[in-house]
Amino acid sequence: MEFCFFDELPEFDRSVLEVLRQPLEEKRITISRTKVTIEYPSNFMLVCSMNPCPCGNYGNPVKECSCSPAVIQKYLSKISGPLLDRIDIHLEVPAVRYQDISSSRAGEPSENVRMRVINARNQQAERFIKRKGVYKNADMATKDLQKYCILDEPSQNLMKMAMTKLGFSARAYDRILKVSRTIADLAGSENIKLNI
Repeated sequence: MEFCFFDELPEFDRSVLEVLRQPLEEKRITISRTKVTIEYPSNFMLVCSMNPCPCGNYGNPVKECSCSPAVIQKYLSKISGPLLDRIDIHLEVPAVRYQDISSSRAGEPSENVRMRVINARNQQAERFIKRKGVYKNADMATKDLQKYCILDEPSQNLMKMAMTKLGFSARAYDRILKVSRTIADLAGSENIKLNI
């Protein structure tokens, strides 16, 4: 799988970003001309980064943001809701404190993380061995979600609350299930479980 990295996502022209919607959703690019239409496969992982505002300090506990609310809104509105809806995971990464950078405490070794990822990918390959065109959780269709992403009652309650309070779309619902299945695979769990 190929990766496509967009740094400073809102700095790209909105029309360029909107073109990403079809390949993210359909895993193909369609080019139409007067007499011919050609389709190319386009299965890639989109990774993006952006600041919370033009100055980069919105929400920073140490530096004050110099942007007005209108400027922040204009900056964030460069990325459409439908495009954001096609991105599976959104993370806010706060500024790192000096104490955290200078700490001598060791994190989890990369080899351990690597083995978990390999095991999860092998589990997915085995799960979808009889499904043509489905190789990983992100490729699952609705019937796969119904079979492999069964939620217990506490998980269903959390999903219902998120859908209702945050106004998630049906597309977001499916993507949450796919990411949840992947998290369960990484944890070596047969079932998706609520873990708070």
